[in-house]
Amino acid sequence: METLETTFENSGFIFLLLNMLFYWANLIFSIFSEFQKKFAITNTLTCLTLSALLLTRWFVSGHFPLSNLYESLIFLAWAIQFLLLVLQNKTKSLLLGAILTPAILFTYTFATFLLPDSMQAPSPLVPSLQSNWLMMHVTIMLLSYAALLTGSLLAIVYLLLGKFTPNKPNDTQNTQENKTSLLTTIDNFSYRILGFGFPLLTLGILSGAIWANETWGSYWSWDPKETWAFITWLVFAIYLHSRLIKKWEGTKPAIIASLGFLVVWICYLGVNLVGKGLHSYGWWA
Repeated sequence: METLETTFENSGFIFLLLNMLFYWANLIFSIFSEFQKKFAITNTLTCLTLSALLLTRWFVSGHFPLSNLYESLIFLAWAIQFLLLVLQNKTKSLLLGAILTPAILFTYTFATFLLPDSMQAPSPLVPSLQSNWLMMHVTIMLLSYAALLTGSLLAIVYLLLGKFTPNKPNDTQNTQENKTSLLTTIDNFSYRILGFGFPLLTLGILSGAIWANETWGSYWSWDPKETWAFITWLVFAIYLHSRLIKKWEGTKPAIIASLGFLVVWICYLGVNLVGKGLHSYGWWA
């Protein structure tokens, strides 16, 4: 079974790499005439391979594969890949895939090739994780991370494109309209994805609080992970407030969302790397 897991692991890397190269090649050279059908196939195959890896890991470890950093990174890569599969079908945008596939590949590569073997090996659940809340809480949190990272990454791309591709005096009206349309599309994608991720983050935090009360006798203890989860929630609450109440669009909310990209990674990885707390065991999310 370990051989099968290794096969899926290596296959996942190959599919992710090829998917990224196909997106970039078609965005630059337009090599596929009917790219939508072809990318539906490549995204589906990639998603199925990552799903097979997670299911194999589940069988090998005997528990839902979210108990350590390696497993949570693989799940995060799968979640973003699944999100790309859905969005690609809805939006038919090559740019979206060209932006997200490198992030998925980096996350997956970090988990499979950079983490030491001791952190990748399956291990029994510690007593605190032997709960039905594990699947619900950690799954929802990682799904929220996937959506928030995706939306924030699009906000960063929006800012970069707006800064480095300004309208020039000699641009034609069509060129200027195309730039504006592109930026508006990216901004709308970012807003909708973050609007999907924020309720998941809220639900994840609430389920974690209930689980914490059952395990440690307290809903909230200002553990480093809990503190940064609250900071993450606050940043994206401010973002949505600026969009919904203040009616901001474009640069200002994109800056807030870009800050959120950093905050999510601190909450997810940074706390585990430099902090000690109730969530430190297993380096899980």
